[in-house]
Amino acid sequence: MSYKNFLFSLLVIFSSCKSDDDKTPLETSDLRLEELLVGLENPWGICALDSKRLLFTERNGKIWIYHLDEKTKTEVTGGPNVVNMGQGGLLDVKPHPDFETNGYLYFTYAAGTPNQTNTAVGRGVLQGNNLSNFQQIFQALPLSSSGAHFGSRLLFDDEGFLYVSVGDRGNAQWAQDSSNHAGKLLRLNDDGTTPASNPFVGQNGFAPEIFTMGNRNIQGMDIHPQTRVIYTHEHGPQGGDEMNRMQAGKNYGWPLVTHGVNYNGTPITPDTTLPGYEDPIHHWTPSVAPCGMAFVQSPFSMPNGENLLVGTLAAQHIKGVRLESSGVLSTHRYFEGAGRFREILFVNGRCFIIAENPGKLYELKEIK
Repeated sequence: MSYKNFLFSLLVIFSSCKSDDDKTPLETSDLRLEELLVGLENPWGICALDSKRLLFTERNGKIWIYHLDEKTKTEVTGGPNVVNMGQGGLLDVKPHPDFETNGYLYFTYAAGTPNQTNTAVGRGVLQGNNLSNFQQIFQALPLSSSGAHFGSRLLFDDEGFLYVSVGDRGNAQWAQDSSNHAGKLLRLNDDGTTPASNPFVGQNGFAPEIFTMGNRNIQGMDIHPQTRVIYTHEHGPQGGDEMNRMQAGKNYGWPLVTHGVNYNGTPITPDTTLPGYEDPIHHWTPSVAPCGMAFVQSPFSMPNGENLLVGTLAAQHIKGVRLESSGVLSTHRYFEGAGRFREILFVNGRCFIIAENPGKLYELKEIK
């Protein structure tokens, strides 16, 4: 099947998907979405530079600073050269934990040639509206001609390690191939080198950057504010979107274990659980195509006590998730049909959300 036909099949399937939880109207007595910017072109990643400035990426390679007080945006120059094709392009962005001191911003993007790409990580120093000394510090392998499944979220943990999600690039078996980076969550030092404490360092047949494997296409990642455990969600095929707690060295099963099926309806595997593979703490079947996630930050509060927000692409709503140590207790839908929600960011108790089709930057506000 051609990539174009593959995308068409996804649209047909996702257009009929319905979620498994309670509906909430577009504007409730508790919440509303306030438009800050409109007319964005496939926005993907967002971060805060300080209390007055947000920075976001567009998949076409453009980088923008949004000034919260002036309500204006400014383009940032000096970013990476990206291959904008299929699901690839300029993707996520994260500041270094010591950004205020060193000015480093990190980006993921499709790098290579239009026929041979994979997810790369680069960094540059933000000086005014320019990224200086931008360098690619990591390239995921193998390269592929596919336009699918680049991942890719970025996260720094409390020790300063950088986590990078790389999708299976449309080749499911690569997620179980320990010699490559596809279908994995990787852990790097902040300069792109490999931490000596990674779980597979020194093991024959394992790429040393691997932190977890068997992950189809992680596009949401955040760290729990109390336990400091990393949570992710990943796209399933037709069904089987997963939420997982990430543990060093674990295998999350794709494609040997899944709740989803092939896009033509045929089974991928009869197994939804197997010994030796980690079960998801929650799954959405049919698929909602989750993208972006963030733990709710005080003093912001959700109407139904949810402590985690998840964006959805196919289902086109924001999903409030009430998460406890035992797993997901409940979920609710908000702002259904308002767009394909790509990423969620909490800054000083404020919540910002980017969406595509239509491309907008929102602030989520409580109605008091």
